[in-house]
Amino acid sequence: MASEWHQLELALPCVRDAEPTPTVHPRPAAAVPRRDPAGMTTKELLVVVLGRSRESICAELAATYATFRTLAKVHPADLRDHGLTPGTIDKLGAVFEIARRYGEEEFAAGQPFRGSHDIYAHFRERLANETVEHFIAVLLDNKYRKMRDVTVAVGSLTSTVVHPRDVFSRIIRDAAAAVIFVHNHPSGDPTPSQEDLEITRRLREVGEIVGVRILDHVIIGAGRYVSFVDDGYW
Repeated sequence: MASEWHQLELALPCVRDAEPTPTVHPRPAAAVPRRDPAGMTTKELLVVVLGRSRESICAELAATYATFRTLAKVHPADLRDHGLTPGTIDKLGAVFEIARRYGEEEFAAGQPFRGSHDIYAHFRERLANETVEHFIAVLLDNKYRKMRDVTVAVGSLTSTVVHPRDVFSRIIRDAAAAVIFVHNHPSGDPTPSQEDLEITRRLREVGEIVGVRILDHVIIGAGRYVSFVDDGYW
């Protein structure tokens, strides 16, 4: 019997001698502490968006343009001169558009007009980066609830040619009962010009004739605005 067991052990040495292979667990990678974006420089934020491979370009952009608002105004052709590809320019543009929409308080259709602050909160980001004047009519129903925004005219760096005929043809077609006018001053100073005062006077006269009430005219500048009603220009 013993000899038979001995023969069996010789025949199956691996059964007796083999030891279980230890399981090797990979060591967890050291956690990389996340940085607070608020503590990042302009260059570092651009690297996060555009990628580490464009770090030198991000440094150049940060050194050339003082603020993100300034960078947002740069023409795509100039960004290409800095070495950005069309796809990267689109990505950067998407980031600026997200920021613009985040900072814009929507004055939505159906919402009642409560004051000039509604107009400023809605348009401040939309018009902040425009390099030419945009003259917009905010159409309201008979309960002063917003119907829609209508861009009446787009002008130059310093002025916009606004014809009452063009303005009121759209207002009447959409059956608006009241309207608020808003335009931007690319210079950043919202103080009304003599031309602004004159066109507002003419628009109010036409409004009285056709039965459309002009509630206000708001001029948007850099971080501030002027309301013709609130600031005594009416």
